[in-house]
Amino acid sequence: MNTENTTDLLGALPLVDEEANARLHDRLVDAAERDGLLDVAYRTFDSPVGSLLLAATGEGLVRVAYAREGHDGVLATLATTVSPRILRAPGRLDDASRQLEEYFAGRRTAFELPLDRRLSSGFRREVQARLPSIGYGHTATYAEIAAAVGNPKAVRAVGTACATNPLPVVVPCHRVVRSDGSLGRYAGGDEAKHALLTLEAAA
Repeated sequence: MNTENTTDLLGALPLVDEEANARLHDRLVDAAERDGLLDVAYRTFDSPVGSLLLAATGEGLVRVAYAREGHDGVLATLATTVSPRILRAPGRLDDASRQLEEYFAGRRTAFELPLDRRLSSGFRREVQARLPSIGYGHTATYAEIAAAVGNPKAVRAVGTACATNPLPVVVPCHRVVRSDGSLGRYAGGDEAKHALLTLEAAA
């Protein structure tokens, strides 16, 4: 087949209509919501610390993930651990996006969102539930959090609970630092943790 014939064949293919695809997707989301078939909705949010994946069940926000965690992998894990009925449906996450915009603009010091904490359990969940008590613009050490949850020897386990927090930024594990003042592990990386602490310190 010569180049001219190939060009003719490609020219005969229908053009991709992005607007029509978007409308079709919206109708699919609406139908899934209406029929109770949408268990996990997700969207991405462009933030000063990079793209964040936001995912919510009917119960509340279930996952916030940094790009370095691999959004596709996070979605695959959600499909396995929560439900395979998962769709990009930004509307369910409008409130979370709005509050994140306010936070990064320095106009919000605490999040008021329903949370679905099913991705954590046991001691990790207990530690993560404690984190919002660290005030905006303040930090606590891993040792202080371990003592606060009644297990002062569990400093390393507190570090693991913070590093595996499924709701970073919203549940402020970035406010927990080492006793020597160094940052410690963070899902978003050192740069993101430093940026969040700097943002809060400047407000």
